[in-house]
Amino acid sequence: MKTHVKKGDNVEVIAGKNKGKRGVVVSVNAAKQTVIVEGARILKKAVKPTESDPEGGIKEIDGAIHISNVKKVS
Repeated sequence: MKTHVKKGDNVEVIAGKNKGKRGVVVSVNAAKQTVIVEGARILKKAVKPTESDPEGGIKEIDGAIHISNVKKVS
């Protein structure tokens, strides 16, 4: 499927709770029609301690946004 944004593009969120936020596209999932924008939709996720991350705890990650809710900006 063809999308109007690709990884590395600067975009602005035009709808939803995060309207007006800008960021860089980290990844695009064309099949699910979602994008992950850096800093636009922050989610908190509980992470178990592992060898690579012995602390574990609550981490902040970027969440997915529907591709129709973002527009490319220059």
